[in-house]
Amino acid sequence: MKLFQNLMGKDNGILVESPVSGRLVSIKEVNDPTFSEEVLGKGAAVIPSGHRICSPVDGTVTTMFPTGHAAGITGDNGVVVLVHVGLDTVKLKGEHFTIHVSDGQKVKKGDLLMEADIEKIKEAGYDVITPVIVCNSDEFSEVKMEETGDVAQGDVILKLKK
Repeated sequence: MKLFQNLMGKDNGILVESPVSGRLVSIKEVNDPTFSEEVLGKGAAVIPSGHRICSPVDGTVTTMFPTGHAAGITGDNGVVVLVHVGLDTVKLKGEHFTIHVSDGQKVKKGDLLMEADIEKIKEAGYDVITPVIVCNSDEFSEVKMEETGDVAQGDVILKLKK
């Protein structure tokens, strides 16, 4: 399936993969207007069932937040993606997160960015929904989300066209 998706990517524009296993939902379902109103860009969100947060594109880590709750990656294809684990999780000050990359590091799709103890984050009272935002979505004529539902880490969740 992944090989087929990679081959499709040659003709179907830029593909952004799910950084984590879980349930794909519309960005409009994120209970934070910064994300749901697409202030930072268009995207999708995953309600994680897994704890391994991986790179959704091949590229370079431009920002690994020191708290481990979010990472920005600039794709080799020009897409700028923000993966933000949970809402207001910056307030955890790094607790329940383990960082595996640093700024400037080259990554491939599926490379581990960080781990998040999803259960402990929930126990601390935080929503774990994970927005995946195309920060430069205005540079694309189309940002299309795949069908909502269960996804595995590495499944295509967004298709972009220039």
